[in-house]
Amino acid sequence: MEVRVENLRKFYGKVEALRSINLSFVDGGLTAILGPSGCGKTTLLRCIAGFLEPDEGAIYFGRDNVAGLPPQKRGTAMVFQNYALWPHMSIFDNVAYGLRLQGVPREKIRQRVIEVLELVEMMVASDILERKPTALSGGQQQRIALARALVVQPKVLLLDEPLSNLDAKVRQRLRVEVRRLQRRVGITTIYVTHDQEEALSMADQVVVMDSGVVRQIGTPEEIYRSPTTAFVAEFLGVTNVLAGHSTDGGRAIAVAGSTIPIAAPDGEVTVVFKADAAHLLESGSPVDSDAVIFEGDLAEVFFVGSTYRHYVAVGQEMLLVDCPHRTAERRVRVAVPRDELKVYAGAPASRGLEGTSVPAA
Repeated sequence: MEVRVENLRKFYGKVEALRSINLSFVDGGLTAILGPSGCGKTTLLRCIAGFLEPDEGAIYFGRDNVAGLPPQKRGTAMVFQNYALWPHMSIFDNVAYGLRLQGVPREKIRQRVIEVLELVEMMVASDILERKPTALSGGQQQRIALARALVVQPKVLLLDEPLSNLDAKVRQRLRVEVRRLQRRVGITTIYVTHDQEEALSMADQVVVMDSGVVRQIGTPEEIYRSPTTAFVAEFLGVTNVLAGHSTDGGRAIAVAGSTIPIAAPDGEVTVVFKADAAHLLESGSPVDSDAVIFEGDLAEVFFVGSTYRHYVAVGQEMLLVDCPHRTAERRVRVAVPRDELKVYAGAPASRGLEGTSVPAA
């Protein structure tokens, strides 16, 4: 099902939560809507679902503008962050609820419930249909919530931070299972998350939002490697955000005590590069002619699981460099490939040690 929104606006009093949003979602694919808390991503999802009515604009499912239709008339199903299972009902009754509302015959209901529970790999015990949700783990409850959404055979599947209440290991496993399930059923899926890794690893298309505005749309690789705005560059990954200014008529930038021959807009600029794009040069190591070199003092090193994160003081700036090995040198050189430096007009909007991290929703 092709889904798109045109000129969508939503106000909460005088606050404009959605500012003329225009989006097309991948037909039969998974689109992740990513952004910080309060950016409008859940408001957008709820407008598409019909739980909120936009103040302006259209929502198209295929050729039909569904804005104004109640949720039950749109052919969508939604999976919530808190699962929203009825604790007093059995697993069977929870999953069958939507089918009963549709008036599906009793014999067909049991068949479809069993089929969808097999699809989400929940027919794990002979008494599973009679169990209550409280007898299941968080991961199992989320599978039941998915089954309840899928059993009504929706045109569009909507997921609002569905894995955020699970622990890290269960969340990682369910990411794979949700993605495999989505590909198997081929339903157009819109997935709201504040988790960068979740969005980048699962989605066909990523939409980055901020302050009610879409900042960039693209594949996960495009969003991460070729950010078109300073906000997107800062928001994704562990990022270095440096303040600089253009020199030599816009043919170079002055940043962190160095002058780098790279084209830049006039005036103040924001220079961004990822911690994993840089590396430390050992004493005597050859220097790539296309690399930009910063020299500074090693302030701290943290082991973060798969890498060592080095904090390097370069003048008034603190650079983050992720390397597979820990250095023992105190005076170090940081090499950054020139094409990894992203330069944007204007001063940095945020200046944290790790750029702009993803806040909790």
